[in-house]
Amino acid sequence: MRPRRPLLLAFAVALALRSESGVAAPLSSSGITFSDELGGFSVTSVSGTGTLSDPFVVAEDVTGPQEAILVIKGFSAGFGNRVGSHHLAGFALEKVVTNKSSDDWNLFEMELREVLDQQSPYGDGLSFGQASSVGRPFTSSAFPLNDEVDEPYDSVSFHGGVVRPGETVTFHLIITDTSPVSPFLLLQQPSKIVARGPRPALTAERAGVPTAP
Repeated sequence: MRPRRPLLLAFAVALALRSESGVAAPLSSSGITFSDELGGFSVTSVSGTGTLSDPFVVAEDVTGPQEAILVIKGFSAGFGNRVGSHHLAGFALEKVVTNKSSDDWNLFEMELREVLDQQSPYGDGLSFGQASSVGRPFTSSAFPLNDEVDEPYDSVSFHGGVVRPGETVTFHLIITDTSPVSPFLLLQQPSKIVARGPRPALTAERAGVPTAP
């Protein structure tokens, strides 16, 4: 497991400001809702149905140095598996991310979690299509290489390129679950590989998302 990283003060301040002033309404498509309520970025548009031929397309503007945590709601057994893998539920996702920060990005890492302060273990069933060839290889318009980790957490790291301020990058991947829950989280960290760990429970409680018991 990766070592812990202290919570960035900027993240806490940004979250407090957003909690006080309100956030933009979450955007939905075909039964799934995508929310930027944890701050650090903005979801600007959502479309698609989640199939391989018509993936959910989520456009985002990432502004801050802290992780952009996408909150995804509506995922359930009733939603079903729209990518044809062996998992109970699943969908295809295209992310269109614009770098609105002041830094070059030489890596973009994504990690799945069911709760904010706990990494996703094998037993929770949530993954990037673990043990399936569906949707692979995952691709990006700017990063030709990627590394997947299935245990002891679920992540995909795209690298081998650069996204400069003002530029836009796309990613294609799938998300699946053998026992789907709602909401779940997609943690997104651009720029460089950094160590990170659980966030304080207070942050998750203020954000209204689940934490580990």
